[in-house]
Amino acid sequence: KVDRHVAAEAFRSNIRQIQSSFDALEEARMPVLVACQGGVIGGAIDMISAADIRWCTEDAFFCIQEINIAMTADVGTFPRLQRLIPEGWVRELAYTGRRLSAEKAREIGLVNEVFASHETMMEHVLSTAREIATKNPLAVTGSKVLINYGRDHSTRDTLDYIGVWNAAMLAPPHMQEAFAARAEKREPEYPDLLKLRDQPM
Repeated sequence: KVDRHVAAEAFRSNIRQIQSSFDALEEARMPVLVACQGGVIGGAIDMISAADIRWCTEDAFFCIQEINIAMTADVGTFPRLQRLIPEGWVRELAYTGRRLSAEKAREIGLVNEVFASHETMMEHVLSTAREIATKNPLAVTGSKVLINYGRDHSTRDTLDYIGVWNAAMLAPPHMQEAFAARAEKREPEYPDLLKLRDQPM
C-alpha cells in the first residue's frame, strides 16, 4: 500500500510538470500572441493567461471550468489571471464557473480587441506578428523580460534591473542600423538571437 503522503508529494510534482508547460509560454524569448474563437475553457484559460497579447472573435467566451467539476484550478489560472483583470472578476469567475463574454473580456482587459470574424481577427494578429518581426530581436526579448520582471517586482527593483540589462545588452550598432534603415527608407537588418542549448550543462 502506498503511503498517502508520499503519493501526495508525487502528485504535486506531476502538477508542477504540467504548470511548467504553461510557464514555457510566459518565458519564451519572443512574444506569444493568442487568437481565441469559441470556448476558452479550463486549461485554455491557463494557456491564454500565460501569453503576451490576446484577441478574440465575438463568439468567444471564457470560463474557469474547474469549479463546475468540483476542483480548484491548479496550473496557472489564479496567479496569472489576477494580474490581467480585476481581482473581483477573477473571484466571480472562479467561484461560479460562469461564462465571460467576448465583449466583457475586452471591457475588463483580458483581450485587446474583439473581431466580427475569424478572418478579420487572424489578419490583425498576423499583421501584428509581422510588425513585431521587423523590430530588433534583442530589444523585443528585452522588453518582454523587463515587462515580466516589473510585474513581479517593485518599481525600484525593476528600474535597477533595467539598468543592469541595458548596461549589458544595449546595442549601439543595432540602434545605428535602425536609424540608417529609416534614413534610407529600407527594412533594418538585425542579428538573430542565438539558439539556446537543448539541455542545460
